[in-house]
Amino acid sequence: MAQLKEIRSRITSIHNTRQVTSAMKMVSAAKLKKAQDAILQVLPYDQKLMEILQNLSEVDLENASIFTSKVEEVKNVLVVVIGANRGLCGAFNANVAKTAINHVEAQYKTQFQAGNVTFLPIGKQVEKELKIRDIVIEENANQLIEQHNYTEIAAYCAQIMESFEKGKFDRIDIVYNKFKNAAVQDLTVNQFLPIRKEESEDAITTKPDYILEPSEEELLRLLIPKSLKMRFYQFLLDSNAAEQGARMTAMHQATDNATDLLKELKTKYNNARQSAITNEILEITAGAEALNG
Repeated sequence: MAQLKEIRSRITSIHNTRQVTSAMKMVSAAKLKKAQDAILQVLPYDQKLMEILQNLSEVDLENASIFTSKVEEVKNVLVVVIGANRGLCGAFNANVAKTAINHVEAQYKTQFQAGNVTFLPIGKQVEKELKIRDIVIEENANQLIEQHNYTEIAAYCAQIMESFEKGKFDRIDIVYNKFKNAAVQDLTVNQFLPIRKEESEDAITTKPDYILEPSEEELLRLLIPKSLKMRFYQFLLDSNAAEQGARMTAMHQATDNATDLLKELKTKYNNARQSAITNEILEITAGAEALNG
C-alpha cells in the first residue's frame, strides 16, 4: 500500500506540473504573436530608411560619419549579449552566452587576454550564464528586456554610440538570437560599430533622381544615427520573439514529457493495485481454507 500511495502522490504532482507547463505554453504563444506583430510594424520604416541610405551610395561612407570610419587597430571591444530575464526557455540563454564567448576567443583573443573586452549583458539569465563562465560583468542593461518602448531603447543605444564616438571602444559587436520561427532561433553575431558596408544582391542598381536638401553628406550624418538606433531596437524585438518561441517549444516538450510519464505511472499504479488485490484475495482464500481445515 505504501508503494501505491507513493505512485498516487507522483501522479498528482506531475499532473499539476503538466497544467502549469501547458498554461505557460499558451501564454508564450500569445506573447510570441504580439512580438511578431511588433517586428512587422517596424519593418516598413526600417526598409525605407535602408533604401534611402543605399541610394546615398556615391558618398565616401568611411568619411561620412565617425560611426562608419575604419579603425586601424582594435584595442577595446564591447560585446553586447542579448538574452532573457526569465528562464524555462531551454538553452536559449546558455547558447547565446556561449556564442558570445566563442566569438571573443576567436576574434579578439589578444584583447580578451589583456582585459580589454567588456561584456554588456541584456537579460538577468544571460548575465548569470556569463558569470558561470567566469566572465566579469561591470554593468548590465537588464531593464531593456521588459521595455519594448522605442524611445527608451533608443536613448540607451545613444549612450552606447556615445562611448564609441568618444573612443572608449573601437569595436562594438552584438550577439543575440534572431527569430526564424517558433522552433528555430539563429544565433547571430552582428558588428554594430563601426558600420560595415555590405554588398547586397538585392541592392538597387538604378539610383532614383532625387533633389536633395541638405547635401548627401549632411543627410548621412543625420540618418546613420537613426538607422543604428532602429537596428538596436530590432535586435531586441528579434530576441524577444525568439525567447517566446524558445519558451513555447520548451513548455510544449515539457507538457508532452509529463503526459508520457503520467501514462507510465498510471500503468504502473494499475499493475501494483491489481497485484495488491490479488494478494489480498489469496490471503483471504488461504485464511478461509485454514479455518475450514
